[in-house]
Amino acid sequence: MKTSIKSSSQKLLSYFIILVIGTGVYGCAASTEVTGSWRSPEATTQNYNNVVVAAMTDNVQARQIIEEQMQNELAQRGVNAIKSIELFPPSATDRQGGDPDMMLQRIQGEGYDGIVTAAVVDQETETRYVPGNYGYAPMTRFGWYGSFRGYYGHMSPMIYDPGYYTEDKVYFLEANLYDAQSENLVWSAQSRSYDPGTVTSFADEFAEVTVRQMAQDNIIP
Repeated sequence: MKTSIKSSSQKLLSYFIILVIGTGVYGCAASTEVTGSWRSPEATTQNYNNVVVAAMTDNVQARQIIEEQMQNELAQRGVNAIKSIELFPPSATDRQGGDPDMMLQRIQGEGYDGIVTAAVVDQETETRYVPGNYGYAPMTRFGWYGSFRGYYGHMSPMIYDPGYYTEDKVYFLEANLYDAQSENLVWSAQSRSYDPGTVTSFADEFAEVTVRQMAQDNIIP
């Protein structure tokens, strides 16, 4: 393909998946949102309804899950999609192990009109402060009479939970749509994911917001 995802993106997505699998759910709920999108003027009259979806990672489990969720979301929009893992072996999206010419030849030969890719392009850590809070500890009426401890407990019914600092992982992702015949990039969207939990929950959110944006940009039916 004339425009391709660099191996660094594949490594980031692989690292991202390993982190999610290894640590499970973080303190904050997972959230993925589209931050911007672009559509080529050349795509003004073209709707893509027969595409290949490819997650740019050498993690087979992650590739399977992400591509499957993208396939399901596209199907709900009436788009026929096939997972790249069904067309090519797991090494096919690895820059060193794959052959893009062979991949493109097969995609074109089987009549697919578009190729949708997904990759992590960057990551960062954000530090935020979680403020403390008070919790009220009720006292029974007149329960403090008769002792210093009782009196002190009555005068200090507020229990303070101190604040703390925590770190959030933020991942920046990119989804691209290439025309299978011209090989040109015709659509691209950038998204941001905060503290992903399971691979499946991340894939669900990413696929949903990405395909919704594709429809809003009139790149798919």
